[in-house]
Amino acid sequence: MNKPLLLTALVSTALITSAADWPQWRGADRTDISKESGLLKSWPEGGPKLAWINKDVGLGYSGYAIANGKLFTMGLRGDNELLIAVDVKTGKELWATPVGPVYKNGWGDGPRSSPTVDGDLVFALAGNGQLLAAKTADGKEVWKATLRDFGGKTPGWGYCESVLVDEGKVICTPGGAQGTLLALDKATGKKVWQTDGWTDGAHYSSPIIVTHNGARQYIQLTSQNVAGVEAKTGKVLWKSEWPGKTAVIPTPIFKDGHVYITSGYGVGCKLVKVAAGNQVSDVYFNQNMINHHGGVILVGDKLYGHSDKGGWTCQDFLTGEVKWTSNNLKKGAIHCADGMFYCLEEGSGTVALVEVSDKGWNEKSRFKLTPQTEQRNPKGKIWTHPVVSDGKLYLRDQELLFCFDVKAK
Repeated sequence: MNKPLLLTALVSTALITSAADWPQWRGADRTDISKESGLLKSWPEGGPKLAWINKDVGLGYSGYAIANGKLFTMGLRGDNELLIAVDVKTGKELWATPVGPVYKNGWGDGPRSSPTVDGDLVFALAGNGQLLAAKTADGKEVWKATLRDFGGKTPGWGYCESVLVDEGKVICTPGGAQGTLLALDKATGKKVWQTDGWTDGAHYSSPIIVTHNGARQYIQLTSQNVAGVEAKTGKVLWKSEWPGKTAVIPTPIFKDGHVYITSGYGVGCKLVKVAAGNQVSDVYFNQNMINHHGGVILVGDKLYGHSDKGGWTCQDFLTGEVKWTSNNLKKGAIHCADGMFYCLEEGSGTVALVEVSDKGWNEKSRFKLTPQTEQRNPKGKIWTHPVVSDGKLYLRDQELLFCFDVKAK
């Protein structure tokens, strides 16, 4: 490669992996921990400064991908679910591209998944299973696929996963008899492989990438199993049973040969050890963490998130033991940046800034998101997860997208 081309490639990679960007669900490494520093450790009364608000990103609960000065999200307008790009400096819409027809359900219509940015492409999955690849520059469609064409059956709340892009492949979860996990060619949308021997239906979790036992693999969770799939071939390397109920949502967590999973509806959490030869065994299975959909974050050797059983919970990763619980904030979603948790209470829209600590809930500030939508379904709440990117805190309540300045001066 000549020097100009090499420089271009390096710059492109740096843009996608820089601390300022958040190119996919739960960040570049899907841990939901921002690598930023120099953020505020407390907020003024009333909360951090509002940089801008966009009042028309459509209905739904979609999260965001942020890269190269653009924020990408999804929203419902009329009968169409759209992929929408917004300028991060001004909040103004840059373009909007249709992904698929509305998926209707009793908790509020509209998309739930977060887009994924890779290079000059952005990928978005609609509730009915239409998967779009579009140009980040202008939203022009590159290709479109439908998960139903690969044996998928739309789950009850619609397709909600945030697709994974890795080594030229788009990894998604149609579920069904043709194979639970599917890899499509990033450039063309053509099938590369689909899992043989793993045919669970799709639920709502999103896959992660790990390298373990000498193999790059994708780990995904369904209502029946958590499994590791070989990245190159789609071969199922290992599988462990999971008695999921109703909706299995949180993203798996991997560290040092161990996989942690959790889900709501009274199920609980489990740590699976993946030993040499991909032999699996349960380290623990308990109800110390029953996380519905607000997410769990691993910092060091401790897990943090909201449990339907005990409230906000700190749990030891390797033992499953509870270190502390708190009910200072009701149920909601969690995000981590610069040694602080950003906890969003789904019912009220209260956001709490809490120091990361295995000693207890150490809250520094809080504020209530204002204004709030008047279009949300009565059964719906503020379910879009908080994200900090380039010194800005992003929050969303349906069509209202907020950007707050949380950078220390």
